[in-house]
Amino acid sequence: MAELPSKVHLNSHPICLRIRGPSVYEDDKKCTWLHLVMETGGVLQVRLRQEKIPSGHIALTIRPETSSSMPSWWTLHLGRRYLDSMGQFWRIVHFIKEDGVEEMMLELINNS
Repeated sequence: MAELPSKVHLNSHPICLRIRGPSVYEDDKKCTWLHLVMETGGVLQVRLRQEKIPSGHIALTIRPETSSSMPSWWTLHLGRRYLDSMGQFWRIVHFIKEDGVEEMMLELINNS
């Protein structure tokens, strides 16, 4: 019989995520996260998935298109949202650990 995936909702969010290379962020505990940008119904979302990437495989330079379209960092702000390097706030949609892999979904908060 196949085992069901184990999904746990997490509450201890990374304090800071800094860009390390194209599509790669590193948190305050030196864990690496890959990001995927999505737009759903006009709302910008970023899916961050913790992946172990050896430091030798991360390009230390940032491509111009990555640096202009994505923030260079996010900092946890007031516990349930992040403030980015461009002064924008992101709501934490979910933060889970499924089958041992952490995933976080952030959604840009429209200030209009």
